Amino acid sequence: MSAAGGRAAAGGSGAATGVMVVGAQGRMGHEVRAALAAEPRLRFAGALERPGHPEIGQTIADGVVLQDDPKRALAGCGVAIDFSVPAATLANLRAAADAGVAYVTGTTGFDAAGLAEIERIAERIPVIHTANFSVAVNVLAHLAREAARLLGPAYDAELFELHHGQKRDAPSGTALLLGRAVAAGRGVALEDHMILERAGETGARPAGAIGIQTLRGGDNPGEHTIYFLGRGERLELTHRAATRGHFAAGAVRAAAWLQGRAPGLHPFERVLELP
Repeated sequence: MSAAGGRAAAGGSGAATGVMVVGAQGRMGHEVRAALAAEPRLRFAGALERPGHPEIGQTIADGVVLQDDPKRALAGCGVAIDFSVPAATLANLRAAADAGVAYVTGTTGFDAAGLAEIERIAERIPVIHTANFSVAVNVLAHLAREAARLLGPAYDAELFELHHGQKRDAPSGTALLLGRAVAAGRGVALEDHMILERAGETGARPAGAIGIQTLRGGDNPGEHTIYFLGRGERLELTHRAATRGHFAAGAVRAAAWLQGRAPGLHPFERVLELP
């Protein structure tokens, strides 16, 4: 089925588009469902959970049965929203591509092969994949890129990130997003300048280094600070998340924007109309 066919199956022209929520009974799943309730262009229509979830087969919302098979959960949907883990996201993306269903995902922790597969799948359906759906975080990335460009090499760049103790990947996808913004402002590749740990006799700080330091603990949804350290002064840019609702709201905004788009990997910045 083509992407256009998948969207047509979601309810036709003028009708609210059906959305499959991955991890529908989890913490982020409930946040996404709440955000969907406030978006008239979309409706909660498909629910997916891991095999063995105790509620599989039960009706969890009006006309929505919790499934453990993405093909069944995608039926009647035009777009999926996924905050899960890389292996599950890739499997769900393959099923969505077969069904012609657009895809929005905030899953982090992909290796190079996983990212390459997302790009290949996006040749068949419209996809938005970003490390962070917070509008404020994406504005922060824009500011970090401009600050790095304007301040130049005389200012050292360091990033700090803190997340809850259950987070699986480090550094966070958001920290890497921000690090790449700093690198882009300098006209370099993050991978060529990133330092993830310091211990023992490290020697002087390498010129052009971009350090990323990680802390884990408690229930913190996410905190990121970018330091630009000069001689006698420093500039700090910080984002602190108190809840997860804004992540879900951004993903729902992306899902609504994605309707009718051509296949491709669409940047979330385009949804926000950031330069």
